[in-house]
Amino acid sequence: MNLPVGFKAPFRRSISALLILFVCGALAPLCLQAQDANAKRKLVTHAAAPYPQLARTMGLAGVVKVDAVVAADGTVKNLDVKGGHPVLAQAAANTIRQWKWEPAAHESHELVEIRFSPAE
Repeated sequence: MNLPVGFKAPFRRSISALLILFVCGALAPLCLQAQDANAKRKLVTHAAAPYPQLARTMGLAGVVKVDAVVAADGTVKNLDVKGGHPVLAQAAANTIRQWKWEPAAHESHELVEIRFSPAE
């Protein structure tokens, strides 16, 4: 069957769009399972981060964001500071290293935010 020249391109685009929708629909449950696997673990032991004296003198305030790699036994294996003033980040990292999460089958990444303000 010979289709008019102007008809072939839109037809191909609509077939491509349908294939993309089908693949996305088929993979959606897998993506949801991956998100469930990365669900937050319960924090078992944690202490408040002390406000550093240098930060108090400088009047620093802010949020420190940390990605903590937590081992299967719940201890902190590694830390990666994602944002925050270096003086505050050091205090946050020192504190988070002492925290403990509930045990799990695998290690996980836990995103932690600690807020510092001179009023504390």
